[in-house]
Amino acid sequence: MDINMIGICKAFGTNKVLGGVNLHIRPGEVHALMGENGAGKSTLMNILTGIHKADAGTILVDGKEVTFRNNKDAEAYSSHVNHSNSRISDQELNIWPNLSILENLFLMNQPKTAFGFIDFKKMRQMAEEKCREMGITLPLDEIAGECSVGQQQMTEITRNLMLDAKTVIMDEPTAALTERETDSLFEVMRKLKAKGVSIIYISHRMEEVFNNCDTITVMRDGQTISSRPTEETNMDQIVGDMVGRVMSEYYPARTNVPGDEVFKVEDFSQPGVFEHISFSVRKGEILGVAGLMGAGRTEIMRAIFGVDPHKEGKLYLSGKEIKIKKPLDAIKLGFGFITENRKTEGLILDFSIKKNIALPSVNALAKSGVINDKEEFGFADMLSHKLGVKTQTIELPASALSGGNQQKVVIAKWVGMHPKLLILDEPTRGIDIGAKKDIYDLMNELTAQGVSIIMVSSELPEVIGMSDRIMVIHEGHLAGIIDHKDATQTRIMTLATGGE
Repeated sequence: MDINMIGICKAFGTNKVLGGVNLHIRPGEVHALMGENGAGKSTLMNILTGIHKADAGTILVDGKEVTFRNNKDAEAYSSHVNHSNSRISDQELNIWPNLSILENLFLMNQPKTAFGFIDFKKMRQMAEEKCREMGITLPLDEIAGECSVGQQQMTEITRNLMLDAKTVIMDEPTAALTERETDSLFEVMRKLKAKGVSIIYISHRMEEVFNNCDTITVMRDGQTISSRPTEETNMDQIVGDMVGRVMSEYYPARTNVPGDEVFKVEDFSQPGVFEHISFSVRKGEILGVAGLMGAGRTEIMRAIFGVDPHKEGKLYLSGKEIKIKKPLDAIKLGFGFITENRKTEGLILDFSIKKNIALPSVNALAKSGVINDKEEFGFADMLSHKLGVKTQTIELPASALSGGNQQKVVIAKWVGMHPKLLILDEPTRGIDIGAKKDIYDLMNELTAQGVSIIMVSSELPEVIGMSDRIMVIHEGHLAGIIDHKDATQTRIMTLATGGE
């Protein structure tokens, strides 16, 4: 299917979101759509799928002008055969947590028996066949909400691929996938491409884009900045197009020299999850934590912070043994924890940006048990500006922000309490290059002030680029600790997969 969007404009009230965007998707092409959060990518895709109607511009499908009044128009449109043409896999998961994985796979196309009942036998058969085709394993009978984020993500992707679409839109599809799941997805994408299926691939992961996409279109501030074949461009050029300035280095230089040991973990264990974990963190150090998804990285951090239990082991702060049985204990000691899932654990989405930022510091802001509104506003406003949160007012609910700005709010609330130790679990997952650079700069600023940071990340370039040392976890065990000067992707992956 050939899709040509020409001069697309869209405004919401006085807010002009798109100002004449052009996008040409060719049959059998993997087309990357890149840009910072707020560039207009989602709005453009919502117009393509009929969720929004363009104020101006033209959409041509196989050379014929079309108008999508709603999502059903986009799904029902057919030039040759009578089936769905466009499906979208969103960055934010669209999963029914109380249903099984199997039921989630067939939310939109449940097969029926001759008597009109749901044909569960056929559902299972079709699901198993698609999983074999993709080279993945899904726990079909497990409740989706009890599965990992990666399993939920792959479920949504699989569901959309089962709908036999001519055009597939994937928005950060690998954000929560394991390396094996990611490889399987790329293999499926290659098969779809060979069948003439077009794929619009939205991602902030440069390496993925350059390795798997044919064309890269960059948007900035609601406009098309560039559209080039991948082989005719490079990472520096794309980054420059996205942010409007040249970024000579993707990761800022680490100039801070770590001091004495601040935090120590000794023989930390939770049988069946992680065992005999021992490491230390120095003052002003960034300790990166690498490993395959499911290795136990997040579980170790959650146990340290008191979110999850641990059976054995000791923790030391500045040489003195400490006890952490719940998050409040950790907070009182000056620990902050930015969780992997910002929407469910990092933020209260219905609360204002102001309230979210001020939450860990309410005791400091309160006098005689009453929070001073003026002080609270000033405190939150200062931090939102410091972190570069893009919002009209901090009185807006956190749910109104983009993913990158939500992450900045999560970080801001912990920065505001002046932590001694900050644990960052996937701090840049699903956010754009500009927001990533802001977070990297902040990490450098915090460590220069003496804050110690533990950073869990699945992006090896990020781990290598930002860490003074790297701790590698393999199947719940410490596989090794590598100095920055000795760190390579090969060395890390060797340890992460059980090698030496």
